Amino acid sequence: MDDGQALAAARADFERGDYIEALTILTPMLGDAMDPAARTLLGETLVKLGLPAEAAQIFEQAADGADSLGAPLLRKRAVVLYVEAGDDDRAQLLGIRLLDSLPQDKELAYALTRSFRRSGDHSLIDLVKETLCTSNDTDHLKLAGEILNEEERNPLALTVFGKLAALYPDDPFTQFKFMSVARDFCDFKAIEVLEKALAVQLKAGDLSALEGETAYSNLLRCGDERLNRHATNNPGLTAPPSPAASRQRRTRPHAWGAKIRLGYLSNDFFSAHATMRLLQSVLEAHDRDRFDVTLFCYTQDHHTAGDQDNRARWGRIVPILGKTDAEAAEIIRRQGIDVLVDLKGHTGGSRSNILNQMPAPVQVAWLGFPGSGTNIDCDFVIGDRIVLPNSSKPFYHEKFCRLPESYQPNDPVHRALPPAAHRQSLGLPEENIVLAAFNAPRKISLEVIDHWAEILRRVGCTVLWVMIDGPLARSNFLAAFEERGIDPNRIIFAQSAPYEAHIARLQAADIGLDTFPYNGHTTTSDKLWAGLPVVTFKGNNFASRVSESLLTALGMPGLVGSDANAFVDMAVTLAENPAEVTRLKQVIGQQRLTAPLFDAERFCRHLESAYETMVERAKAKLPPEHFDVVALPPRTTPFSSRN
Repeated sequence: MDDGQALAAARADFERGDYIEALTILTPMLGDAMDPAARTLLGETLVKLGLPAEAAQIFEQAADGADSLGAPLLRKRAVVLYVEAGDDDRAQLLGIRLLDSLPQDKELAYALTRSFRRSGDHSLIDLVKETLCTSNDTDHLKLAGEILNEEERNPLALTVFGKLAALYPDDPFTQFKFMSVARDFCDFKAIEVLEKALAVQLKAGDLSALEGETAYSNLLRCGDERLNRHATNNPGLTAPPSPAASRQRRTRPHAWGAKIRLGYLSNDFFSAHATMRLLQSVLEAHDRDRFDVTLFCYTQDHHTAGDQDNRARWGRIVPILGKTDAEAAEIIRRQGIDVLVDLKGHTGGSRSNILNQMPAPVQVAWLGFPGSGTNIDCDFVIGDRIVLPNSSKPFYHEKFCRLPESYQPNDPVHRALPPAAHRQSLGLPEENIVLAAFNAPRKISLEVIDHWAEILRRVGCTVLWVMIDGPLARSNFLAAFEERGIDPNRIIFAQSAPYEAHIARLQAADIGLDTFPYNGHTTTSDKLWAGLPVVTFKGNNFASRVSESLLTALGMPGLVGSDANAFVDMAVTLAENPAEVTRLKQVIGQQRLTAPLFDAERFCRHLESAYETMVERAKAKLPPEHFDVVALPPRTTPFSSRN
């Protein structure tokens, strides 16, 4: 039979599923003169027979004989099959050239993205990333989501995770991921829709959705301690030890020494990190005659390069980057650590799961995460009487260790304290009252927007100064205020700045505004260090009580309102009374180096007393129990000569 008859017979066999017979007919037809249609059918036959690499070669050959419309599609088919066969070199060589012909082809973008990821050529993903994100195919969007998870603040994430949320309306993990991305880009419309849907579910008593939310993200929108514990989407955590296993950890034989061996666990051990701007002077102040200090460090190398001199002052560094949790726990165990302090909890990059390997007789949560470390084996959580009142005890598995002033350490030694920057250099109006709110965009809740907008409406001479980067987030932020009747010209955006310049510019503002339900933490202490009065109100969980704790430790409890209405009223009153703002700044300046908030040496003595109490109980084989550290006598002179 001639080639036409043979092709028809082969196609009939193919459609019947008799691929071997189709191959038998088509193989003798191979040659330079083989019809592109026959080559295409041969390629599809090889695909059905599980031979993607061979099929890809045939599709390439078919493309050479095809017209200008068909050739690119055949080459795309070859790229897809080369990727399936694992031949990334051929796939990328052909696929990158093909982008000139098919620049917006989503299937080609998907195939190349898979290949680039597998071969480690991540920079090449940028060639096709935008196209991939325009797809509505579920697999394409999932892959795009994986890529965007590895990036910070790419506006494409809002589109991709919005589509995924629409595709999976009943999947809490997808819904909360979209909510998280929406917070980063100030998409308050999306946040409102998501939160309303969640509220209906929670009101009906269904808490299962919270299993899809990370503990950190939950705190950004929820001030209810009862609900905070139900947010359990915390990657990297295995099941915690049973209560019996935890008891066994605390009572097993342990060689106590003359000194208390402290271990701090974190990936934030570098000077530029906010944690170390708080903590480094406390680490340096530890009494080396009574305490042996070891930092179990999994900080990335690019953060620690050039920072070794600083790190050496903080304690003995034991690197555990690259170790498994079990290996890291064994390293800690071999060091004979008495008290292991996890400085991360449910925050980014945390390896709190090391504590679930039970490496130390006393395990403590402090500083990183403002709440209970659900599913982390900790005996104590360090706080104070404000962030951890007695009413919070039912919502924590950890026992409370409450310091007498604030739970938050602060560094008065290495922290920059430059002169104030001039408003003109910052683009700020000289004649207006400047309200500074430099919290991360994710902390700006719908409640916050409403309160800030009300303050601006009530005091017409005010402007709001915020640190929000990126055109999309800024556009969304302005739109939210416009909807609340605020002229966009009254919103002033600040750029990110080096720390010293940031402290200098904060001094140009008049009043600091807090966020809710997740207060400013380091953000608030930075404002207070710069001499800026911060207005807040009493919260209902740890994260929403932090600013009250800091203000109280600075001797400024009058800046804490009883509720949201009091917060707004107080901000309005201050904005209408510049003389009172000036007086408050003077008081903060006077108390900065006398009040407990920035007294690192005093803080360290209280912290050491806490550790000694924990060790005494452990030595006596007593279970953890709540306790309060007794305050040292108040200082009568400044603890520093800085001014």
